[in-house]
Amino acid sequence: MSSLTGSCACGTVQFEVELPFTTVGYCHCKRCQKRSGVPWSMNGMAPAGAFTLVAGGEAIRTWRPEGGHPKSFCEHCGGHVYSGDPEGNGSVGIRLGAVDGDPGMAPRWRQWLESSPEWVEIPDDGLPRFMGARTID
Repeated sequence: MSSLTGSCACGTVQFEVELPFTTVGYCHCKRCQKRSGVPWSMNGMAPAGAFTLVAGGEAIRTWRPEGGHPKSFCEHCGGHVYSGDPEGNGSVGIRLGAVDGDPGMAPRWRQWLESSPEWVEIPDDGLPRFMGARTID
């Protein structure tokens, strides 16, 4: 299997993820907007066991929103790295802006379009669109 490395903006938190991602897509939810400062985020989903923190684990801070997945970021630069629980049995959402190199998969969906700002034009890219959480990968 091939792998991909990545880090937060300052390089303190470093990780590795085994490829391939199970899916890749855009999230337009309000949490992603507020967390990232842009109208949507691009995420690569991987099984928790495929994600490994290589360095900077002590600098990880996690926000656990009510009714949502944990969001983990670097305490030094604020760079968001992943969502979910890498120690659990589920999936981890790796923020593709944090990876070094080609994730090997183009986006396959757009979710939470009901939260997209009215002033943002969503590209007509042919991807499946979900008003809320996606129902397929």
